[in-house]
Order: sequence, then C-alpha cells, then structure tokens
Amino acid sequence: MKVRNILLVTLALALLTSCNNNDDSYVPIAQSYPNVEATFGSTINLNNLSNYSNQTIPTYITKDNTTGNPITDKGATLGRVLFYDKKLSSTNTISCASCHKQADAFSDASVASTGVNGTTSRHAMRLINSRFSIERKFFWDERAATLEIQTTQPIQNHAEMGFSGANGDQSITDLTDKLSAIGYYKELFKFVYGDEQVTEARIQTALAQFIRSIQSFDSKYDAGRALVANDGQPFSNFTAQENQGKNIFLTPPVFDATRNRTSGGFGCATCHAAPEFDIDPNTRNNGIIGNISGSGIDITNTRAPSLRDLLKPDGTINGPMMHTGIFTSLQTVIGHYGNINIALGNTNLDPRLMPNGFGQQLNVTATEVNATIAFIKTLSGTNVYVDSKWSSPF
Repeated sequence: MKVRNILLVTLALALLTSCNNNDDSYVPIAQSYPNVEATFGSTINLNNLSNYSNQTIPTYITKDNTTGNPITDKGATLGRVLFYDKKLSSTNTISCASCHKQADAFSDASVASTGVNGTTSRHAMRLINSRFSIERKFFWDERAATLEIQTTQPIQNHAEMGFSGANGDQSITDLTDKLSAIGYYKELFKFVYGDEQVTEARIQTALAQFIRSIQSFDSKYDAGRALVANDGQPFSNFTAQENQGKNIFLTPPVFDATRNRTSGGFGCATCHAAPEFDIDPNTRNNGIIGNISGSGIDITNTRAPSLRDLLKPDGTINGPMMHTGIFTSLQTVIGHYGNINIALGNTNLDPRLMPNGFGQQLNVTATEVNATIAFIKTLSGTNVYVDSKWSSPF
C-alpha cells in the first residue's frame, strides 16, 4: 500500500512538472467573461490586455505625479471603459470622453463642453501626459489635490454629468448602485479588485490609471532630444528656424527698468519647462481673467496642461486655448504674453510676468514668433491620436 501511494504521488508530481509555465507546450486556460465579451467583442480581451503599465518612457523624462496608484494593465482597462461609458452620466448621454476627445489630444474643440444640464464653465483641459509633472493638483484652479479626486468631480457636477446629489440630482452612491447592476462591471471590478463591489474610490483609481497612461513621446522634439545631452544643445534633426525657436522658448528675457525686453528670449520655459513642458506648480494667474459666461472676473486659474500636442500633427490647434477658450492661434497667445497689461482687479498675476512691477513688454518680432511656433509644432506626436488602447471600447 505504501509503495502504491508513493507511486501515485510521484506520478502526480511528474504531471505537474510537465505542465508548468516553463514548458513551451503549456497553454493557460482562458477565462470566460461573457458580459464583457458580449458588450465589447474584440475591443477588450481580458485574457490579452493592452500594455498600459510598461510603456517606453524616455530617460530624460523624470517628472511623475503618480502617488500610491501605479498604472496596471487591469486597472487601466477598467478605467478605459469607465472613461468612455455614457452610463456614468445621469441621462446616459455624456461620458468623460465627450469632453476629452482622443482626436483633439483629449480636449474639446468647443470653447465650453456640453453636459447633461448645460455647458461647462471652463474649457476642457488636454489630458495628454497628465502623469509627467510635479504638479499633483488638477483643474484650472487646482481645486483637486490629486488626479484621483479630479476624476469623479465632473461626475458629481450638476451641469456636466449630473450625479451631484443636489438640485434634484441623484448622488454618487446612486451611480455606484447603477454600475453594480451592470453585467460587464460585475466582471470587470472582480477582474481588477477581486470582488464585484463598485465604489467611488475604485472608480477613481481606475480612471486615474487610464488617464496617466495617455502619453506622447514620439514627436520630432523627442527624436532630437534623444541625441543630445540637454535641451540647450542644437538638435540635429531640427531646421535652423526650429532650433532658433527652441532657444527663444528656453532663454529668459532681460528687461530694462521699465519692463521692456532688451535681450534674451521669451522665457516660456520659466513656466513650461522642458522636456516635459508641464506647468510649474508655483505659477499664478497668466493675465487671462475672463469667464466663459462673459460676466465678472476669474483670477483663480493658475494651472495649465502640458504644451505637448498643443497642435495636431498637421499643425492645427487641438481646440481653443486658455480656460476661456479665448485664443484660437499661437500668434495670439504669444501676442498676449508679449504685451501684458495688469488688469484692474487681478491681484493674482504671476510675478514673472511683471518685471519691476510692470506688465512685461517682450517687443516680439515676426521672425521670433514664427520660430517659436515652428518649435512648438515639434512637440506633437502621432500615436496618441490613433492608438486603440486609448480609444472607445464600445
């Protein structure tokens, strides 16, 4: 009997050994997710996930605002579904992607985005490379301490997605109950978190992972930057005009006692430092104090998106610029910074725009403007607009 038992154990171990993952013939059994498969077909395969967690990031990119919520393929996949799902709005008509469109660098071509109960009070900010900054706060006025917190505030906004819990709206709890009853979310939340429970915190975690995964590092700038030790060196793949524009962008201006630039560049990098081109966390208002509504002033806007993919690959802009959408060309943006007037009531203007206490006068030339625009065009990639892992799964 003992000999027989030993033989059975030996046989079992041999079978296990022959079927381990080191055996080239071993094929793991695919799990079945009938609701996900029925809803998404081939756009989402939970047995073969897209790569969100291990994307290539250039060595010269060092800023990262991820804190305690690293990107996972599972989490970002759930985040992708949540991002594009109109069921996250009270009327099943608006999703995050309604205001942050892949074709527009995850921004909106409209000045104000349309929600379930009206329009937004500020222009939708581009989401590309949201991860790659040391600024962890979000929204134009930085009212969200983290990206995680930001993700569900539009959902809980009466005008935007309608789960405010006020003004006759249902609450975020009603939304989590709603999602809990949907078959594909039962499977997705269990797939990501180990059980089917839908909570606001879990929604925030997944959405933030997906948004942080949206990255763009395949631009002409990146091709040139990879060949040099620092941004100050000429890029061999740039034209003379593009290198001139880079120098103007990077070099701080020198002013006389009465705010006039006498030498140097435009100093754009003072607030939008290369190579991430993110916003300096210490910036204050940039001189744009209007409201989309046209009444009153708003001096609390101190954040900005990365300047990467400000333009599409063909050179057209990804929607109007600034929180009011007031500018529709780079010429007008540069013109604004070239002639800063301290508006009445703007007590929050960034000191860097006020040399010696006066609004700066850069005295720009057409040659300098054209060169700067040529450089900014080099910051646009192509993949982010077409990569299926950031597209709608529906």
